[in-house]
Amino acid sequence: MSEINPSARAFWTTGPGRGELRRQPLAAPDADEVRVRARFSGVSRGSEALVFAGRVPESEFDRMRAPFQQGEFPYPVCYGYASVGEVEAGAPALLGRPVFCLHPHQDRYVVPAASVVPLPNAVPMPRAVLAANMETALNAVWDGAPGPGDRIAVVGGGVVGLLTGALAAGIPGCRVTLIDVQARRRAPAEALGMRFAEPGDAPADCDLVFHASGNPAGLTTALECAGLEARVIEMSWYGDAMVPAPLGAAFHARRLTLRSSQVGHVPPARRPRWSRRRRLETALSLLAEDHFDILISGESRFDELPEIMPRLAGGETDALCHRIRY
Repeated sequence: MSEINPSARAFWTTGPGRGELRRQPLAAPDADEVRVRARFSGVSRGSEALVFAGRVPESEFDRMRAPFQQGEFPYPVCYGYASVGEVEAGAPALLGRPVFCLHPHQDRYVVPAASVVPLPNAVPMPRAVLAANMETALNAVWDGAPGPGDRIAVVGGGVVGLLTGALAAGIPGCRVTLIDVQARRRAPAEALGMRFAEPGDAPADCDLVFHASGNPAGLTTALECAGLEARVIEMSWYGDAMVPAPLGAAFHARRLTLRSSQVGHVPPARRPRWSRRRRLETALSLLAEDHFDILISGESRFDELPEIMPRLAGGETDALCHRIRY
């Protein structure tokens, strides 16, 4: 039975460090659309935290738009990109299917059917909230182009850093070390096939280094880990902050390459064959392993999001991926 005047609730950032749930109308899906009832979503500790703090520079307002963002930067804005739910109306082929969508935190939403990706049978809905982070990690590994036997360092043990290291550790012969200032990151690192070191014990002479700490000190560590002619892949985004980088000392003598990686574009070498959808489908399939559940470090009800978001964005909790339950 169809509903009369259906509505939805969505999380909006209303000012720096402030958010609220807003009720809004929900249109009926057209023939090429679906209505999704959200079951879970994931909170990004990186870009989503910067959005919540109002730290998106004006020059990046257009590039930082999420696929189904509502409102405009800096605020009010409804932002996010890690929603998992069930199709409850619309395209018959998708009815009842669990799907992932790059959608903000909202309990129900209508989107084009082509914008949802059905979950692989081996990936449970609660774990699928990691898909957007896995997509970022996959893109970074493509940018870094590791090979068998490489010595690899990953600086920064957040969700994206851990996923990047896990993908690299799956390459035959690769030795991957996660470097983080928090010793508690040892457990997830080892569970995902990596070694662990604090910055003072970071390995040197690495073939490839990924930096994902979001901290300028981490970039310094990453450059120190790199060996002669090595590549450093910068995955951190600092919003409107100015970041010092130690490009003196041996940076030039070691002929290092410092390269940015950002999920907004498929790397050029793959672009002729890889669409964004194929990349996202691949990221979802890579989450079939149970050991990725270690990256879900907390869960809250959707109703609690206005209270929990300031703590997550401000670093008051030790969450990796914090999951929202609807």
